[in-house]
Amino acid sequence: MRGAAPVFAAPRVQRLAGNRLHLAEGPIDLVIGASGPPVAVERAYRAAERRFAGLLACLVFVLARLRQPVGEAAGLPPPALLMHAATAPLADRFVTPMAAVAGAVADTVMAAIRQTPGIERAYVNNRGDIAVHLTPGRTLEIGVVPELRRPLMAAGIRLRHEDGIGGVATSGWAGRSFSMGIADAVTVLAETAARADAAATLIANAVDIDDPAVSRVPATDLDPDSDLGCRLVTAAVGPLAKEAVAEALENGAGYARELVERGLIRGAMLVLRGEVLVVGRGWEEIACSS
Repeated sequence: MRGAAPVFAAPRVQRLAGNRLHLAEGPIDLVIGASGPPVAVERAYRAAERRFAGLLACLVFVLARLRQPVGEAAGLPPPALLMHAATAPLADRFVTPMAAVAGAVADTVMAAIRQTPGIERAYVNNRGDIAVHLTPGRTLEIGVVPELRRPLMAAGIRLRHEDGIGGVATSGWAGRSFSMGIADAVTVLAETAARADAAATLIANAVDIDDPAVSRVPATDLDPDSDLGCRLVTAAVGPLAKEAVAEALENGAGYARELVERGLIRGAMLVLRGEVLVVGRGWEEIACSS
């Protein structure tokens, strides 16, 4: 963003248990895991650190553009181009490139890891929006959160190389971003994390119904800098009748089916008040926890 820019704490780089890498700066918080020969993993982590350096600054520089509805891509830096590419096909509804920011950051760092010879499996988890890399024969289990107000893993999705899924993202009204819908959680599987992030945002917006139990406020009342402007976002959801839950889920599922048919996502899982609707492919191997 030109002119005055937000001031963030210095980037943090540390190793976590299980030989994972933690990279954080401002709102970006990445937990990275890679598998392969130890030398390859170390090289991949160094590549991730190099790519992470300056990543937030380059997005802040164009933040004013990224907070506007999807427009021209000319002049955007590579991470912002990923955001634009993920949201442009969804521009028949209101969307800004910011709908894909977390996924695009994960994709950007993953690209550096994927270029490291010898890496067999890797993930970059940006607070729940996850970029995935799997070589033939490798699998990865990703936890699923059915309610963002209580982020407890209730199931694990087993991804395989042949699934072609490179990104998993979850959105909902009680998440860290505002939502115009009432979904407790919408988890999307897509070719990239940026695509999954953008689609999860819009599908979660579509899980909606007019009901007195739903409290809404202008987004700018909660955050004056919100890219949603004065559009109403969900602030609270009270008790809902079963019929209302079913209708809201079907509204979201209809849009999710459209995105599957257009080839923009592989599948989506929509959750509201304990009720679940699954759309598309990728959910064949789900292990539920007790």
